[in-house]
Amino acid sequence: MSLFGDGLDAAVHKAFTRPAPKSAPAQMRYLVKQLRGTKAAAQMLRISQRTVERYVKEQIKKPRPDLAARLEGEVKKRWQPQIRAKARQKAATTGGIVIDTRARIGYTAPVGSTDEDRVRHLTVALPPQYAARLFDAQEAGASDQHLQQIAADALKEVYFQDGGRRAGDLGEVRFTDVQHLEFDL
Repeated sequence: MSLFGDGLDAAVHKAFTRPAPKSAPAQMRYLVKQLRGTKAAAQMLRISQRTVERYVKEQIKKPRPDLAARLEGEVKKRWQPQIRAKARQKAATTGGIVIDTRARIGYTAPVGSTDEDRVRHLTVALPPQYAARLFDAQEAGASDQHLQQIAADALKEVYFQDGGRRAGDLGEVRFTDVQHLEFDL
């Protein structure tokens, strides 16, 4: 499970103008159409071509939990690609991204300082360049740790240094023990 990657995907999914297909037969028909055939859909989902055909004809309506999760994931991955691209582009150029998190955040500071490492709940609007870095890294297949480091760098600049107005000699910000994470465009 990728906490940061899933969070970015969820933020982009909020931009969808139409809901993705809900029922298994409708999802299967959508995938067959996208992949141009039942054979390709069957290979991707790791099931038989005949099983795919039975879902398309609504002879099977309820997939087992692991197949249901794979099916839903593949449909969401392909749903409304132009809308997804526009949402990412807007966040990366003009809108930025909002991060809402509850985690251990801070840096090495004198004991008792307000900037000491501690659990904080932050809701911070990050500038477009950080949204671009997050989306580009996710697109390139970056690990959750890499995405977490980009978010830590963003919090360092925006939250702790306030765009250069304070804490100028700040070292590396620690962003660990994430309890809650949500992104919004």
